[in-house]
Amino acid sequence: MTPADLELTPGKPPILPVSEPVAAAEWVGEYRALLTEVLLRHGAVLVRGLGVRDAALLGQLSAQLMESTVMDREAFARRHPLGNSVFSSLEWPPDQPMCMHHEQSYLLEVPRLLAIGCFAAPDSGGITGLADAEAVLAELPEPLVARFAETGWTLRRSFNDVVGLPWREAFGGDDREAAEKYCQANRITCDWRPDGLRTSQTRPAVLDHPLTGRPVWCNQIAFLNEWTMDPAVREYLVMQLGADGLPFNTGYGDGEPVDAETIRTINEVYESLTLREPWQAGDLLLVDNVRMAHSREPYQGRREIGMVQGDPAPTPRG
Repeated sequence: MTPADLELTPGKPPILPVSEPVAAAEWVGEYRALLTEVLLRHGAVLVRGLGVRDAALLGQLSAQLMESTVMDREAFARRHPLGNSVFSSLEWPPDQPMCMHHEQSYLLEVPRLLAIGCFAAPDSGGITGLADAEAVLAELPEPLVARFAETGWTLRRSFNDVVGLPWREAFGGDDREAAEKYCQANRITCDWRPDGLRTSQTRPAVLDHPLTGRPVWCNQIAFLNEWTMDPAVREYLVMQLGADGLPFNTGYGDGEPVDAETIRTINEVYESLTLREPWQAGDLLLVDNVRMAHSREPYQGRREIGMVQGDPAPTPRG
């Protein structure tokens, strides 16, 4: 098998079909260098035909492809551990889209590689869309990019027992002092309120890719912003919690809010560049998480997806 076997179709991610029955672990071992080359060139590859239908096999293949694996930190929605460093996809209403984002790009180190396995494909929808962050950066209006490149972006979170994950789940324990030490070590300001914990952290919006050195638009500015929420949900949450009490929101790194038009522009650029391919059970999707944003579209039926995150890369650029 060579790069010539890769199927490149406009509007779809690169697909590498495995047509003959093979032992998945042996195949990945044999073609690891090819997969690495394809990821470096294209940012993602969908391997079809390996029969990755459970967490045990996904974990085994991920161990062959990654130097190290990482867990979710500072989570904003629940995942369930499936064993072998594999976690379920995020708990998210099936009728609601999950907009483009880069996994854990609010951390000081961003997982560079994602291995995503489809254990059961939905009846309809549920596509994991992909968008090239190099292309996104090039398509966004220059003034928008320049401001975020200068200031970075800020994520503000309000942890309470009403909506969203409580701080104990997000930080993995109920020790306030340990949570404060974690925040200090990770450049997060924290403020204890009678109703819970509020945090704020500023991160770069544009990163230099750790392997290519090329700049990419790697963040969760649009995904975690109030203007990406369903309008009815946003209105309800603001009414119940106040504008500054939303479970999460994003802004410019200088503290100024981001207006709805800016978020709309970012999401429209993502949409214009989205690559789509319906899941088939057994698919293995490898994603360079710094290079490629991903989304999840609404779906019907049973959808079982597992994910392994690994090979974290620092985010030094501001």
